[in-house]
Amino acid sequence: MLPRIDLGIIAGSSTNAISFPEDLKEPGVQVKAEKLVIPTPFGDSPEFVHFSYAGKEILACRMHGWREGVSRADASRQIFWVFYKTGVRYVLTEGGVGAVNHLLNPRDIVLPDDYLDFSQRKDVSLGLPYLLTMRQPICPDLAQTLYTSIRENTPRGYVFRRGVYACTDGRHFESPAEVRMLKQLGADVVGQSLCPEVYLAREIGAHYASIQLVVNFAEGIVEDWKHDELADIFYNEAEWAGRTLLRAVTGIPAEFSCACLDLRQQTMLRDHKE
Repeated sequence: MLPRIDLGIIAGSSTNAISFPEDLKEPGVQVKAEKLVIPTPFGDSPEFVHFSYAGKEILACRMHGWREGVSRADASRQIFWVFYKTGVRYVLTEGGVGAVNHLLNPRDIVLPDDYLDFSQRKDVSLGLPYLLTMRQPICPDLAQTLYTSIRENTPRGYVFRRGVYACTDGRHFESPAEVRMLKQLGADVVGQSLCPEVYLAREIGAHYASIQLVVNFAEGIVEDWKHDELADIFYNEAEWAGRTLLRAVTGIPAEFSCACLDLRQQTMLRDHKE
């Protein structure tokens, strides 16, 4: 039986080249269990690592829980069901994105504050009886914690505290015409994971923020991306991304001034017979 968990970390492509957090050998990290698979109503969960750090109990999983034979929607449901049942209050995620805004370059970092959901996973839910308002989808307090951690950890690229994340399904990358459409709609970066994670976090009443590392130019932006540069970023920035996440854990404030919890209310769509 798992104890109450404070923080959930959903690792993505930026840390996929390492075992997080074990490979970082960070002083103070105490790994308590590995390869935890937890039954959920949506199937068995991906493997979690349970560890403690900076006075917090943490569950972390790799690559958004994506794996063969499990839909990405179910992978997200499994993760957030576990977070819900263990009382997770904060969710940090990371990933790699393509630059849609032509001012962005590979290795720049974006902390998205809004999103455009072009995935086919919009109906993903845990079935909890809440109306979810996405007026402020990213927790500004948790995002500030990430920003401070990034600055302290000396990033190689520029850091952008705001940005619109366009979410697509994949697994293929987007076409030049799709990227032109996303740019016209106001997207700064494009990726495949922010949704449904951002609104599942709201559903369970957790604060959510994400760090996104630009790994390539989206199709038709600036120049054709190169596979060797993409691989170099994935392999050589993994430790930096992992340490940035851990540093953020130490900076989570005791009190939040955000409106996150007020943006989840009881649904009005109830059976009148109840």
